[in-house]
Amino acid sequence: MIELVIDQRRKDLGGFEVGRVLPHHAHRMVGPFAFFDHMGPVEFRAGFGRNVDVRPHPHIGLSTVTYLFDGEITHRDSVGSTEVIRPGEVNWMTAGRGITHSERFEDLRAHGGTMHGIQAWVALPTEQEETDPAFAHHGQADLPTYEGGGMWARLIAGKAFGAEAKVKVHSPMFYVHWALDAGATAELPAEYPERAAYVAQGIVEIDGQQVQQGQMAVFTPGQTVPVTALTNAIVMLLGGEPLGPRFIEWNFVASSKDRIEQAKADWRAGRMKLPDADDQEFIPLPPDPPGPANALS
Repeated sequence: MIELVIDQRRKDLGGFEVGRVLPHHAHRMVGPFAFFDHMGPVEFRAGFGRNVDVRPHPHIGLSTVTYLFDGEITHRDSVGSTEVIRPGEVNWMTAGRGITHSERFEDLRAHGGTMHGIQAWVALPTEQEETDPAFAHHGQADLPTYEGGGMWARLIAGKAFGAEAKVKVHSPMFYVHWALDAGATAELPAEYPERAAYVAQGIVEIDGQQVQQGQMAVFTPGQTVPVTALTNAIVMLLGGEPLGPRFIEWNFVASSKDRIEQAKADWRAGRMKLPDADDQEFIPLPPDPPGPANALS
């Protein structure tokens, strides 16, 4: 039932650490999910430095999905969007042929508080990699919820458990937030060929194996997966139909290595528009990593 357990790897983003789960060398993607970062929880004091902010930077070939448990982030992008995301809401940004955006912690800087959430990247199908860039914000009313048997659930995106979120997705997928009381058992159906569960808080038991905070269990297809909370737990469910191999380098995802090289050249040459409301600085292209880029699959 459990094919693999992935431990998060701590990454310093310059002002705070995140736990990076995907991509992983043993399992690069889960359905269309090519990237999965657990942000925090981290407690900020009012007045912290601007180095924590994520300055304007580019993406191609993917959708970024931001979901918070605590805190606020101000998003600005090159299609003219400015949006503050709060807990239980979704920012879904489709990069397509190219978009730039920033993420600022302005409310936390003013007042202090906790930052805790998940940032994921969802690869686009090959035929939609060059689609027009777009941004959508969805409040809690757009995201179906369910409660019963010691389990509370919110469908963040896609279709699952007989429900569908109002978030526009580009391929068959699901993304769910579970909150489980200690002792509760909930089941993940065998609806999609690729599925995983990430424990953001607490400890759960799956198929007789403990999965702890900061670990992602990737499942074999074809079986219903019972998940029992050994403590109060927050579990993120994700997966969907596979899209085929993808290359990933820096902030770019594509089915073609040549397309990534083009995006790198465009950013280096200043050919990608910065956000109108945040165009005074940007993150430069980092040096090329050693060795060839590996395809995700």
